[in-house]
Amino acid sequence: MSDSDVQVETAFGCQDQQLVDLIANVAQGNEQALGRLYDQTSFHVYGLAFRILNDPMLAEEVTMDVYMQVWRQACEFDQKRGKPIVWLTVLVRSRAIDRLRSNQKERTSRQSLDTIEDAPATKANPEESSASSEQRRVLQQALASLTSDQRKAIEMAYFGGLTHREIAAQIGEPLGTVKTRVRLGMVKLRNILGPLEKGLIS
Repeated sequence: MSDSDVQVETAFGCQDQQLVDLIANVAQGNEQALGRLYDQTSFHVYGLAFRILNDPMLAEEVTMDVYMQVWRQACEFDQKRGKPIVWLTVLVRSRAIDRLRSNQKERTSRQSLDTIEDAPATKANPEESSASSEQRRVLQQALASLTSDQRKAIEMAYFGGLTHREIAAQIGEPLGTVKTRVRLGMVKLRNILGPLEKGLIS
């Protein structure tokens, strides 16, 4: 274990049981518990992600990915195998390293596309109009699949133009709760709309 890991464990030592309880509640599907866990630990998660990636935007993305993973895998946490903050640290390092590798591959793949010019726009034919209608229908179904809290948060963020902090103030919920609702909703939309997006690209 590195010196930094020891310092982190010491800093969170008095909160261990509280974090364990929050993770247990997250495992039961409690979004508010996930928000409180985020509020108490995200500064450490983000800080470590930033040290690895040296990019604030990527660090923010990794941070939210980590809490999404916590949401999915909280039931797998075993405090006998390690403290909560150590578990989070392992998740952050794994996610950040994966993102580094992914970005390197993405930059390589984009190099060959730099000289491609945009194709001129053409008037939509009946087939394209039909496809557009189908896309709208799928999007409506995807939005309907969200919980009311997730849908409201996403609508306020993406259609109302509000920041996460402004949304939290308006609905009277912790900032971490709002962020996790938006993130969970966007992940669900991405999973549903993934096939549609591939169809648009191809």
